[in-house]
Amino acid sequence: MLFEALGSALLGLVLAWAADRRLGHRLPARSLVLATGVAGALFGAFVTDSAFDPGTVLLVLLGAAIVSAASVSLLLRPSGRLRRRQAPA
Repeated sequence: MLFEALGSALLGLVLAWAADRRLGHRLPARSLVLATGVAGALFGAFVTDSAFDPGTVLLVLLGAAIVSAASVSLLLRPSGRLRRRQAPA
């Protein structure tokens, strides 16, 4: 259980770091992104471990990665390339 939690936290940190490196211009402060990635991974590991039998480490890490990526994706801001047309008054 301890190794699953540590592995999930490390996986969430790596995913959040990669997202920050790739999409840094569309994300808020780095500390928020990293904390969200780790928290999402730990929550995903908890939910996956609760739903399935203990001992399925790869499944727990997969659940952690999915929830971590979903959590970090909620922080994304729209890119500046969108042009909205104003409706005539």
